[in-house]
Order: sequence, then C-alpha cells, then structure tokens
Amino acid sequence: MKTREFLQHEISRRQFLGSSAMNAAGVAAGMVGLAAAAMPKRSASERVRLGVIGVRSQGRFLAGTFAGLPDADVAAVCDVDENVLPAAVRAVEDAQGRPPVRVRDFRRLLDDPSIDAVVVATPDHWHALMTVLACQAGKDVYVEMPVSHNLREGEQMVAAAARHDRIVQAGLHQRSGEHFRTAVEMVRGGGIGDVRLARAWIVHRRKPIGVKPDGPAPRGVDYDLWLGPAPTRPFNPNRFHHNWHWFWDYGTGELGNWGSHLLDVARWGLGVDWPTRIAATGGKFYFQDDQETPDTLMVNYEFTGCRPLAPRAEPSNEPRSSVPDHIADRATDGSPATKTILWEHRLWSNHGLEGRSAAVAFYGENGTLVVDRGGWKVYDRRETITSDTSEQAVAHCRSFIDAVKTREQPAAGIELAHVSSGLCHLGNVAYRLGREVAFDPETMTFGADASANSLLVRDYRRGWELPIA
Repeated sequence: MKTREFLQHEISRRQFLGSSAMNAAGVAAGMVGLAAAAMPKRSASERVRLGVIGVRSQGRFLAGTFAGLPDADVAAVCDVDENVLPAAVRAVEDAQGRPPVRVRDFRRLLDDPSIDAVVVATPDHWHALMTVLACQAGKDVYVEMPVSHNLREGEQMVAAAARHDRIVQAGLHQRSGEHFRTAVEMVRGGGIGDVRLARAWIVHRRKPIGVKPDGPAPRGVDYDLWLGPAPTRPFNPNRFHHNWHWFWDYGTGELGNWGSHLLDVARWGLGVDWPTRIAATGGKFYFQDDQETPDTLMVNYEFTGCRPLAPRAEPSNEPRSSVPDHIADRATDGSPATKTILWEHRLWSNHGLEGRSAAVAFYGENGTLVVDRGGWKVYDRRETITSDTSEQAVAHCRSFIDAVKTREQPAAGIELAHVSSGLCHLGNVAYRLGREVAFDPETMTFGADASANSLLVRDYRRGWELPIA
C-alpha cells in the first residue's frame, strides 16, 4: 500500500533520525539490519531465536507457547516493568528447560544480531513503532491485535514488511483454527445460501475501574519508556496494566480488544475488505469511572459494490485445506450488492446474542451459521450441521515459526490484519465524532471530512515519531 503524501508531511524520516532520544536506536537498528541482511537464511531444521516484548499476560502466554515448540528458542523476555519478568522467565523455563535473558529496553533486542524475530504483546500504542523498527533491524515480527493504534500506522507496518522483506504475523488465532476455516468455507461455498449480513459481538460483565489519583510509578517501572509515543502524562494506575485498553492515548477500547478478532472472522466470511459507510452509537452507559472508551457500542459497517458468493448445488460441511481471503475468482456475474457487518459490545451484561457471549453470526437465505471459539452450528435447516472446536493458539505460533524459516506467508499476514484492525479504527472514528462517516477505500481517507481524517493518525511524542517504512 502506497504511503499517502500528507502522511509524509505528518511524520518525516528526518524527524525520526533527528530525535535525540531515538537517534542512537535508529543508527543501531540500521547497523543490525545490515548484519541481518548478510546472514544466510535458516534451514528447516534450525531453531528460531525469539525475543518477547511485553510479558505481563498475553505476552507471557505467548512466550511459554513459543518456548514449547521444538524449533523455537525464547532467548529473551522484555518488559518495562521488571516486576512481571520473573513469572515470564518461569513460564519459558518450564517450557524449554532453560531460562531466557531478562531485558528492560526493547531496543536491546533489535541491536542483538542473534535474535531472529520479536513478539510484540505490548499496549496498542506501541505495536506499530516496534514493528516498523524491528523490520528495519532485519527482524521478523509476531504482533498482537489490533496491530495498530490508528489507520496510518497500519499502512506503515504493511510498507515496512514489504520494503524490508520481513514476515509479520498478527495474533489472529482464528485464522489457524480449523473449525473457523470450515465455517468460512460453509458460508463462502453457498452452504447457507446468499449471505449479505454478518453480526459480531462480545457481551460480558467487566468490573468498573473506579476513580484513582495520579501518583508515582511503582518501583521497577520505567514509565517514560512505557509511554513511548503517547503524550506525557503523570502516572496513574488506572491507565497502566490492562486498564490502558480503555484510554484513547494507549488503547482502542473493546472494539479493538475483541472486535479486531471477531470482525476479522465476519469480513473473512463475507469476503469484504474496506467499508464505505460507518455509523456508530453508544457511550458510557453503565460505568461511572475513569474509562474514556464506551462500555456500550453498536457499529454498522456498509460495504458497497460487493458481488455475491458463488453458490453450489449441494450444501456441504466438508472442509478445504484453506480458504483464500479474497473471493473475486469465485464471484458470479451478478449485479453489485451491499453487504453489512454489525458490531455490538456490552461490558455490563451476561446475556449475549444467539446464546453466545462472543461470536460471529452469518445470516443466509437458507440458514444461519454461528461460530465462536467453541465450534460452529447451522440453524434453520432440517439437517444438523455442526463442528466442534479446534486448537488455535499453538497452531498459530507454529504458523509463524514455519513462515520465518520458509519465508512463505503465515496464516495471518500484516496485510489482512491491517484491514481487520482498520475496521475497529473506523468504527471508533464514527463513535468519537458522533455521526456517520463515509470512507473512500481508493484514497484511504474520509474525503473532504477534515475532522474524521484527523483521527486517522495521532500526534507522536517528540523523540518517538513513527518512522517512514
């Protein structure tokens, strides 16, 4: 994807290289990149050495999972909070029989030529910067969802992976789940007839975070490094571990947290990419606390100019080995149609939709298919068609290691993850503006809508600007 002119003005290469806080890191990254380029490609029998960045919860899980693979070696775990490192070290040592090195500053991993790839499981506001810098340093990257904090960051991540010939896999576990693939095959193969509407949701009861005063950062926390590209603000425990999700400076709300995964399944099944109209409604209807993002949200994504999926004579739940992300070669010559994806989250209720708390439903003329991490089932048909769950997390990590060694694309490459993350960003733009917005996939802008366009990028703290790929 080409870099837009106005982004070149917003974030310049000179800004990055001229920033005193990052200058040394940029030079070091360039040196490592040269060294990495000179290194021979790894054979299928060699071990891939990983550094895991951000290891409090999901990162600790990923560190242990990768460490359990026979051809992966978690050489280092990294976190700005040294208090969370011991648990991550134990998880890795239990899995691979030897402890990793503890690192506080991620730039040390980028400077280390023995590290082949990094795993980024930090708050959202760090994903893009770490990924682009890692690509420039010659590292492959596994990055959690949403891959970016805003739409322009996603564009730079795609460009960096392409320019530096790096493997970048997103943490979309569903893409490696066999039952998700067979569900999509059922939908896209005509198993429930013409499908033009999908719904994705998460309904569960989160606890309020309360109202807390600013104060000193805990001992062992490098708070300035934690902030990175985000604006300078005093430390507050409500904006730190996990709760950062609910603040616009660092997170993308529940829409980015869960929506990036479930909306990916919805658009995968419908065979759509970028929407043209987005409307959102919601707010903080329940929580009276420090959170900024909505506890209740409904988003309507409209995709125009879509072609219907190719039907087949007899519906079948027989899987194919894989399902492509695009379906142009399987579309009929019918007139363009409009397809819709609806998103809903309620963070104060236990009563979900279709009997499930977090799922995706595809509504077809001959049935409804509902899929979640526990399996899928088709309703409104005489015969029972179902699928049990399938393993996803280990298979997804396996996909990344295989891609690093073979240089083939992984199950969830950065291009498709950028689109699925982008849906969340577009939904948040519509919510924050309080009105419907029209998006142009050709220009990747909201046209002349300056207010909406301003939310496609962020202001970066001096010294931590996002470099042009």
